[in-house]
Amino acid sequence: MKPIIKLLLEGGGLTTAQMAQVLKLSEADVNRELDQLKQQRVLLGFRPVLNLVLEDAELVRAVIEVRITPERGGGFNRLAERISRFDEVESCYLMSGGYDLLVFVRGSSLQKVAAFVSEKLATIEGVISTATHFMLRSYKEHGFMLDAGTQESERLKVSP
Repeated sequence: MKPIIKLLLEGGGLTTAQMAQVLKLSEADVNRELDQLKQQRVLLGFRPVLNLVLEDAELVRAVIEVRITPERGGGFNRLAERISRFDEVESCYLMSGGYDLLVFVRGSSLQKVAAFVSEKLATIEGVISTATHFMLRSYKEHGFMLDAGTQESERLKVSP
């Protein structure tokens, strides 16, 4: 893994000047590497990690297990790409195990997410079944603890 990619993953919100200092490069070199990663579609964008519970955002998130029939010559790719194009879909992953795709969706209400599943997702030819799991609470997002009441220095108990 390139050092700049590792720094992007672990460094949080470092500026390009700070990245240059850590990597012992000039800021122009860092910007050039970032531009190259964007052109190669390795770096697709930056997203903040938000604790939406504190923002009181009206947002419902769900995880959907989807079983699909693979297509001759294309496998799962065409259906996975089709499902990924829906605005409601945040992420879509090909999985091993009891289902084929793991789809993360968001909506403004339980009813909107349920309507998406029953009217758009489940009706696609090739979709065999879906299992929807609504997210009730987030404890950790992208490596960040979300509960403000938890002490950062609190150690996990270890038993013999």
